Amino acid sequence: MGIIDHISDMFEVTSTRKSKRKPMQTVEIKVKMDCDGCERKVTNAVSSIKGVKSVDVSRKQSKVTVSGYIEPKKVLKRVQNTGKKAEFWPYVEYNLVSYPYAIGAYDKKAPSGYVRDVPQAFQTPNTPTQRLTSMFSDENPNACQIM
Repeated sequence: MGIIDHISDMFEVTSTRKSKRKPMQTVEIKVKMDCDGCERKVTNAVSSIKGVKSVDVSRKQSKVTVSGYIEPKKVLKRVQNTGKKAEFWPYVEYNLVSYPYAIGAYDKKAPSGYVRDVPQAFQTPNTPTQRLTSMFSDENPNACQIM
């Protein structure tokens, strides 16, 4: 075993090509689309990017979801080159937020079931209310600290 390892170290093959494969990512972009032509234009522009595996367009939500080995900024730039106003998806689901009516979180233009992704809408860890609710946990029989 020692000789084989020594020989393999001597004849080690190194690649001169240093291209790292991009990680698999899902990019969500908000794009205002009015008709089938707009939808087709955006879909064709995004699907022509190298590394794209799937493109899902939801005209009702004004949302384009792109999956593949891609860079998010390139996808956004390609959508903007179609002449459409585009930005990264600024919303989170309503049920994932602790304070959906916090300042800046509630957006009348957001699709139903979504609110704007702002830090004020999420509960910070170790707040007094969180400590009080964890005191009386059914999951932990020793959690009741009052008795």
